[in-house]
Amino acid sequence: MNPKKRLQIFERLREANTKPTTELVFHSPFELLVAVMLSAQATDKSVNLATRALFERADSPTAILALDEEGLIPYIKTIGLFRSKARHIISTCRYLLERHDGEVPDSREALEALPGVGRKTANVILNTAFGQPTIAVDTHIFRVANRTGLAPGKNVIEVENRLLKFVPPQFLLDAHHWLLLHGRYVCKARLPQCPNCLIRDLCEFRSKTKFLEERS
Repeated sequence: MNPKKRLQIFERLREANTKPTTELVFHSPFELLVAVMLSAQATDKSVNLATRALFERADSPTAILALDEEGLIPYIKTIGLFRSKARHIISTCRYLLERHDGEVPDSREALEALPGVGRKTANVILNTAFGQPTIAVDTHIFRVANRTGLAPGKNVIEVENRLLKFVPPQFLLDAHHWLLLHGRYVCKARLPQCPNCLIRDLCEFRSKTKFLEERS
């Protein structure tokens, strides 16, 4: 895909959504960190339902540690892998208090040192909580980048690096949210909504004609 197309894609995405953000509900970097840790293999809706009650009861590392693992589980048991997630969250709260005075760090190295926090989670925190121009490549972004031809890659690291290289600088801060939302609601895995896609004439998805014909 050439630079002109990439520029047009992000101009249209910005025009349609001038202030994109995560659909996770949070009020602090710590709440976002917990929500993202819970969101692995879970929907944002299910996480929000769980954290609404949790954060009313405990919204800091100290408060969640006071719950202990068995006290935390009832709040998050509707979410998949809740036991391992509870264990990681408790460990992370302890680590934050011991190493960072209870504050969420704003560096990749420090974030990835937290129990249960990998590169994708760190990128979400850096971007959404601290306004850093990072891109957390999840399944939606990976699909959109490859399907459209925007930044194809064989794995998430390749796609992340190519997006950071090819996304015009003025769009880099919000690119993560635009691409994620586009993949979640339009460029779906099984049935992409090509007729409703605002970038379909710029997209290089070879099979889009089939979906356009099927929906015509």
